[in-house]
Amino acid sequence: MSLWLPSAPCTPRACVETGTRSTTAVPRAVLRLTLVVFLVLAGVALSPLGARIPAGWVRRWCRAVVRASGVRVRFTGAAPPTGGLLLVANHISWLDVPLLAAVRPARMLAKTEIRGWPVAGALAARGGALFIERDRLRALPATVAHIAGELRAGAAVAAFPEGSTWCGRAQGVFHRAVFQAALDAGVPVQPVRIRYLSHSGGAASTAPAFVGDDSLITSLWRVATARGLVAEVDVRPVLPPGTCPDRRTLALAARQELPDGRDHGADPRSTPTRGHALAGQASAGHASAGHAPAGAATRPPRPQVPAQTLRTVCRDSA
Repeated sequence: MSLWLPSAPCTPRACVETGTRSTTAVPRAVLRLTLVVFLVLAGVALSPLGARIPAGWVRRWCRAVVRASGVRVRFTGAAPPTGGLLLVANHISWLDVPLLAAVRPARMLAKTEIRGWPVAGALAARGGALFIERDRLRALPATVAHIAGELRAGAAVAAFPEGSTWCGRAQGVFHRAVFQAALDAGVPVQPVRIRYLSHSGGAASTAPAFVGDDSLITSLWRVATARGLVAEVDVRPVLPPGTCPDRRTLALAARQELPDGRDHGADPRSTPTRGHALAGQASAGHASAGHAPAGAATRPPRPQVPAQTLRTVCRDSA
């Protein structure tokens, strides 16, 4: 793997909860996955209609997919604005994709490999996903220009700027490339925080995490057999165009709107641990977004700056 590709240190063995299963777990999981497959196939069948499908229907369908898998959903925060908008969120699970689309239907940034996934690849392609080749740095300027063009045209584009999934107990840095598209297009950035809890008001759960060498089937089964999972989606205050003068401060300001995560940075010379990137973007000139394995030399974590302070710095720098 290229050292330029974002990655995370999380692995199923080290991070993901397995939990105990009752005698009813298997039949319940089979029923849940059957409903998920039915909803996804219905989405594939209707996807050729494209923009003719009302946005409200798309949001309800996305919520239904998550709910069918056995995860309750709770949304907080204000509705996102209309027009061109860059939606950015932390990345934990394959569930993040329908959850972010439930906030506002958008063209999702996705790695090229997803195009070849059974069912999900076809659904992503017909849904207008913007597929990117993360290992081709030379294609990055053209990719940013293409995203900026979509934003100027009034589309919403959704991205996971960490570039890889994390377990939920920690988060990676937000890489800058996609924020340049928002600056070029002059559109706002809408940060969204996603959390998974063991039950309503309970502790954070890593059961939904899709990390490391975890397979999609294994992750689906783990979520379907779990009980009491809750997804919290917090739509944070929008960052208006002109708030920050460059992509670095804009990425940092968006990242600081997600207060639960801890920021980790890895030595670029260390060997990265593979993570899944359902909808990440290339990061030119950046190290992988993860900390080094235990025992390896690490850099100190970057200091956390309050979001309000960042907003003031951005305004003063403009």
